Amino acid sequence: MGTAIWTEDVLGHGYQQHTFELGPDPDGEGEVAGVLVRREPRPGEEVRGVVLYLHGFSDYFFQTGLADFLAARGFAFYGLDLRKCGRARRPGQTAHYSRDLRQYDAELDRALALVGEERPGLPVTLVAHSTGGLIAPLYLHRRRAAGLTTPVAGLVLNSPWFDLQGKAVLRGPGTWLLRVLGLTAPTRVFRLPPSVYGGTLHVSGTGEWEFDLAMKPLEGFPVTAGWLDAVRRGHAQLHRGLDVGVPSLVLRSDKSHFSAEYSPASDRGDGVLDVRQIARWAGCLGSETTVTPIPDARHDVFLSLPEVREHAYQVTGDWLDRHSSVLQPVQA
Repeated sequence: MGTAIWTEDVLGHGYQQHTFELGPDPDGEGEVAGVLVRREPRPGEEVRGVVLYLHGFSDYFFQTGLADFLAARGFAFYGLDLRKCGRARRPGQTAHYSRDLRQYDAELDRALALVGEERPGLPVTLVAHSTGGLIAPLYLHRRRAAGLTTPVAGLVLNSPWFDLQGKAVLRGPGTWLLRVLGLTAPTRVFRLPPSVYGGTLHVSGTGEWEFDLAMKPLEGFPVTAGWLDAVRRGHAQLHRGLDVGVPSLVLRSDKSHFSAEYSPASDRGDGVLDVRQIARWAGCLGSETTVTPIPDARHDVFLSLPEVREHAYQVTGDWLDRHSSVLQPVQA
């Protein structure tokens, strides 16, 4: 399918990757690229739509269980590692560092164009996690405002990062400080409180997954002032109201649980974001929006404990079925 050159992915058999060369980095860290990963279709699988997955901060695509579930529901699956993230990060580049979230439009455009070549005429659902859950709606809003069309027909946001944690009285001054540091010291690193979240996921801790710790370290990558300023500017735009132009499903845990020490509660709450903020700002997407709390979910609801993620899968699958009922399946 298509004319792109695909090579075997780090996930091994059944997954391939294609690299988009994106040219010089606007932030001066050499040449940047994006990497698109596809799940190879299995014989006999029916395809009625496409899912393009977008990761969060200190993350990359490795969620093969999600890919298999969606493929079984009739969706060809692709995952995109953004510039300086995961597979796309090159030596000497600061992980996940970007001073403007609009930079990611380039690889999203390229990925959607290639998906369109391989799956012509099929609608695409963007499934995006955490910071990706902020990047994706901002991208759709900009494209719609500019009068540009995309094949995107739906949006599934998995614990999207819609606001900065902490008290409102502190968020305001902190944001203005970031504006200054974003201009004067964009690579300054902030020390964040320790988190047990990574350890709840990886097999070296209490988790089930053996992901690459160079691409997703347990303690997360350092947070820089320039990147956080870009995120806060994205938050401000979201809070003013977007128009993504497509129906959205917003998944989140029913509770947050912040702790520097592991306990069983660490596995049954969002240890990264304040879920109340997700609930508060979900109405700013501008189109039909369904918000579904998933009881006992982790920050990545699709990496929750088995019974919890099965519930999240079912909610997602049912929502996709309701919004894809007019599509006719074709053979893979």
